[in-house]
Order: sequence, then structure tokens, then C-alpha cells
Amino acid sequence: MDEKPKIKKQGISLRMVYAGIIIGAVIICGMMVFLTFRLSSAFSELSEATDEYIELDKAANELMEASDYLTEKVQRFTATGNTEYLNAYFTEALETKRRENAIEKMAADPDSEQALKQLQKAMRESEQLMEQEYYAMRLVIDAKGITGYPDSLQSISLSSEDAKLSAEEKTARALDLVLGETYYEKKDAIRSNMKESLGELEKLTHSTEKASKKLLRSDLAVFRIIIAVQTVGIFVIIWLTSRLGINPILKAVDKIKDNSPIPEAGANEFRYLAQEYNKMYSVYKTSVEHLNFKASHDELTGVYNRSGYDLLLSGIDLDMTYLLIFDIDDFKAINDTHGHEMGDRVLKKVSYALLQNFRADDYVCRIGGDEFVVLMTHSGEQQHNLIINKVNEINHELADTSDGTVPVSISAGVAHGSRFKDSAFLFRRADEALYHTKRNGKAGMTFDQ
Repeated sequence: MDEKPKIKKQGISLRMVYAGIIIGAVIICGMMVFLTFRLSSAFSELSEATDEYIELDKAANELMEASDYLTEKVQRFTATGNTEYLNAYFTEALETKRRENAIEKMAADPDSEQALKQLQKAMRESEQLMEQEYYAMRLVIDAKGITGYPDSLQSISLSSEDAKLSAEEKTARALDLVLGETYYEKKDAIRSNMKESLGELEKLTHSTEKASKKLLRSDLAVFRIIIAVQTVGIFVIIWLTSRLGINPILKAVDKIKDNSPIPEAGANEFRYLAQEYNKMYSVYKTSVEHLNFKASHDELTGVYNRSGYDLLLSGIDLDMTYLLIFDIDDFKAINDTHGHEMGDRVLKKVSYALLQNFRADDYVCRIGGDEFVVLMTHSGEQQHNLIINKVNEINHELADTSDGTVPVSISAGVAHGSRFKDSAFLFRRADEALYHTKRNGKAGMTFDQ
């Protein structure tokens, strides 16, 4: 059998549509999660490369800072002979050891091999320069007769020529060693190696950044494609939902309000519901049309009677119906004081007020004496303000005596069928709400809680 005519007749199944949507959503979400992890990884690598560069750059600069610090202290000691600078020099050289720490930090990174070589070269030159600084400090110690100096200087021996120099000449010789041109040439060599080390670090960082950015651009391109597909998918879902579900439902609601059969269109499942509804509607309409008017309506007021009320209950959707019970306040006193004729006029007036203030789709019933019921159909639970306004308007009209009737009022109890599956229980709850109104001043209403 050809599938196209079958689909056209029965409609597309919502199960199939939503199964496809769910499968597509799972695939797209999975890809997005995967790409998110990939992007996160690329960002992390980029961030780590930057942090690593900062740390290695800091380590490299610390070596130069430590070298400059040693230079400063040896020059000050040489110039002044103040042992405070001598102690500070050896604290840095033997305890703080910023240069050695910088080497260790860079050596821990396997990718910084070339930068490490330049840094180690700078370190070797710095250590060679220290030998010259040690000799200069020993000259000053001899010149000034300083005692209690560090052990590292005790093994330093002056040359025979320098040992013969006077104190002033030894000091001058020491100053030349740490302030002369040769000294600063060595310092420049250290700086040069430092710059080469930093240059290697920059190359390493740029290489890592380039690879990370390439991966980011690739993943972002795929991410954009997925977002585009997802956007198209959303529009397709909106179109399918509208065509298969929302539009048929809106049309069905309009038909129900017009008290007509609903069109069998849309998704397969909705068409099935429409068919079943139309069957029930046909049975209901036939039943109502064949119902004897006198058997279902109150002879005095023209509204539905108790039999009509029972029949109506069997054909309405309680989940979308308010049941309102009305009772005329002090009706017995009206009959006793003004006679039954006036009582009948009041009953007609109340019936007319109810019919005028409720919709044509709603059903007004007199189920006994001065007790009325209104079945307010096709109504969700959020209609409290509307019902309050209707009851207030009815009481306002009933208070008018210009038609020759006595002023009266009604009390009401209201319950919604969505909360109760049994119509008898629904009636009982509305009746209890009416009783609450009667006990609390009448001429008003109470909603079932």
C-alpha cells in the first residue's frame, strides 16, 4: 500500500515526530558538550601556556635581579667597608639563592630546554663574576683589617703583588675590580644571555599559543555550524508543533465554543481524539435534541430542571467546569410576608438574572425550591474574579425594586470540577461552600478550598 495517501489520511504521528526531535536533540547536545570540553581544554592550554611563560619569565628575571643585588652589595662593601653589605651579599649567595632557584624552576619544565641553556650560561658567567667579587672583598678585608668575615673568603689568597700593596692601594684595586670596564663587560654578557633566554621563552609561548588558537578557531567553526543547525531545527520544530498540534487545537477550541464538531486535522493522535470527541458530541447532541423540553426544563422559570441537570452532567467535561450553587436569601420569609405570587416573581427574576449574566455555553438549572445551579463550562480554574463580578452584578440587579418586586439577594458556593472526578462529591463541596456563605452574612459567595 502506498504510504503517502495513508499519511495524508491519518496524519503524521506525534510519537515519531517527538522521537526524532529527542534523538536529534541528544545528538546535538552531545556534540555541543564534546566541543565545550574541547574548547575548555584549548582555553586551558592557552591559559597554562601564558601562566607558564609568566612563571618562567619571572624565574629568568629573578636570576638577573639576584646578580644585580650581589653587584650592589659588593660595590657598597668595597666602597665603605661596611660589613652589613658583606653579610647581605652572602645571605643572598648562600641562603636565599634566587639564581639557583630560577635554574631549578626552569629545569622543571621539559619544553624550556633552549631557554634553560641560555639561563645556565648566564649563571656560569655570574658565578665567574663572583670569583672576581670574592677577590675584591678579600682586598678590602685586608686593607681595613676586618675580622670575623665569612668562611667562603678565608680560602681566597691575594697574589704576591697585591699582598704588598698599601691599604689605600688595596681598596683602589678592589674598586677597580667591581667598578671597572671589565666588570661591566661581564655584566653585559650576563644580560645578553638573559635576553636570549627570554627570547626562547617567547618563541615557546608563541608556538603553544598558535597551536591552541588554531584548535580554538577550528572548534568554534564547528560550534557555529552546530548552532546554525540547531537554529534551523528550532524553526522546524516550531513549524511542526504549530501545524500538527497548536493550530488544530486552537481551531478545535473555537469549534467547541461554537458548540460544533471539531475538524479532524493535525497529528495522528489529535485526529483520533477529534474523531472520538465528534462521536460523543453526536451522541450528546442527539440526546439533548430528543430530550422533551418539558421533562428537562422548569415550567415556572424556563431554565433546566433537576432532570435536565442530571442529563447535562453526563455530557460535560468536569475538568473544565465550574459548579455554582445559588440560594435565595430568606426566601421563605418572602412567601410568608408577600405571598406565593411574589415568591414566583422573585424566582423568575433570579432565573432571568442568571441567564443574562452567564454565557450561552453555560447551563442554568433550578434543582428545587429556591436553589439554582449554574454549570459554567469550558472554564479553567483561574476565573475567580470573573465569577465574583457576575455574582455581585446579579445581587445588584436583584436589589432593584423598580419592577415591583421586593429586594432580594442570593448566596453562592463554587467548586471546580478539575479537583473532583465524582459529580456528586463536586456538588457536595459546592454546597458546603454555600453553607459557609450563609453562615457569614449571606449575599455573597465562597469558593471551595
